[in-house]
Amino acid sequence: MIPVTKPYLPEREAYEAYVKDIWQRGWLTNSGPLVNELESRLTAHLNIPHLLLLNNGTIALQIALKALDIKGEVITTPFSYVATTSSIVWEGSKPVFVDIDVNTLNIDATKIEAAITPNTQAILATHVYGNPCDVEAIDKIAKKHNLKVIYDAAHAFGTQYKGESLYGYGDISTASFHATKLFHTIEGGAVITRSKPIADKMALLRNFGHTSPYTFDGAGINGKTSEFHAAMGLLVLNDMQKIIAKRKELSNRYTQNLAGSALVRPTIFGGDNTVYNYAYYPVVFPNEKLLLNLMKDLELHQIYTRRYFYPSLNTLNYVDQVPCPVSEDICTRVLCLPLYHTLTVEDVDLITRLMRKHL
Repeated sequence: MIPVTKPYLPEREAYEAYVKDIWQRGWLTNSGPLVNELESRLTAHLNIPHLLLLNNGTIALQIALKALDIKGEVITTPFSYVATTSSIVWEGSKPVFVDIDVNTLNIDATKIEAAITPNTQAILATHVYGNPCDVEAIDKIAKKHNLKVIYDAAHAFGTQYKGESLYGYGDISTASFHATKLFHTIEGGAVITRSKPIADKMALLRNFGHTSPYTFDGAGINGKTSEFHAAMGLLVLNDMQKIIAKRKELSNRYTQNLAGSALVRPTIFGGDNTVYNYAYYPVVFPNEKLLLNLMKDLELHQIYTRRYFYPSLNTLNYVDQVPCPVSEDICTRVLCLPLYHTLTVEDVDLITRLMRKHL
């Protein structure tokens, strides 16, 4: 069987050594030494001043919205995972959808200003598949209209734009370190900011608002992660260079094998200014019928793909369903192909050989 993804797992003996130390200390959570070590190493690895580890990427979005005191309208993308929209709704704000760019599949920055109203407080955009948004255009719009910017950077670990981690853009970036992500801590996430006051506020929010064992400042939540999760993150971080290199090799093989077909790949924003992380391998089909037929055929051979993202979030039953024709169309035609560290070139050759029967 070839699944759409598999978690990267380091050497078991190395993880067991960490577990043995955790057992001896008896310190399992509440900002233990491994959590602090991983935070320190990540800030150095990414060259980011403030990064706070959390227990998942959805909590990261909610804490980001709470830290910036967002209560009104939030301009956002319809082409993302459901957590992006649900976090806005969960925090009592209103998502206002702006359609996506047909080439990059990110929010179309040229359409943002038309959606701004007196109630708009923030822009929450997703770096889809680790592909940078037009961060400079979004920053210019935000400054002009006094808006906050949050980036859902769940896919963005390892991507750089103009020599800087994508996490460095916006007021806050949020990360997901779920097991299926490029860098993972089994379950996990993070909030990243260049502002110390915002970082201090988010540190309070992730730990119930504790300012001391018996005093509190604001309504916080339990966003903490554990030593076991941090141990996994420390080991995965050691191997990031080879993880990305392998995914690049496999992605290039897909591109080589599918050259000349009817499939279209998203355009990586920024050209030579962008160092991409090869987090996913999405392809856009000419029509939904062809996509569904190919999915069905691959599944007969125990090869599994994913319609990622589907459906378009502006069609959810708990939001204002405004038209986003580009997103609604792309959602029916985009498919992510298998991509993970233990996938082989021979696997890619098999997958693409079966695909070419339909293409």
